[in-house]
Amino acid sequence: MFDIGWSELLVIAVVAIIVVGPKELPRLMRTFGHYAGKVRHMVVDFQRQFEEAVRDSEIDEVRMAMHDFHAQASDINLHAPVDKPLMVPKPAPPAPAEAAEPASKPEPKPRAKTPKMAGAKKTAAAGTADVAKPKPEPKPRARKRKEQTP
Repeated sequence: MFDIGWSELLVIAVVAIIVVGPKELPRLMRTFGHYAGKVRHMVVDFQRQFEEAVRDSEIDEVRMAMHDFHAQASDINLHAPVDKPLMVPKPAPPAPAEAAEPASKPEPKPRAKTPKMAGAKKTAAAGTADVAKPKPEPKPRARKRKEQTP
């Protein structure tokens, strides 16, 4: 954290001897060591409490992940043979009998186009139903031409 070498410690010791004096220096060092120990103890205690709080919050997530894993693992058969492939191709379905007789089905007749009737209305007296209007044929779409770059 702090990059203090031996030369810096020697300078601090010389200044402390000059300022405090050799007579009071042992008591000063003892007091300094006492407070340094208290600070170190508080830092360790804070780190321990912080890590404990993180562990408590993560333990529920880990517990749920383990429960999910065990639920999925219980579905797996561990005693299944390993020499068999997991995915086996399905056999092809037999040829339908209808393909052998194509002439048996009659072809559908083409529809005749009905003209549009603008005034076709349902009359109650005649009992006629509405005539379904045929859908107009879609207009051919114009293709977009790509511009040629010179």
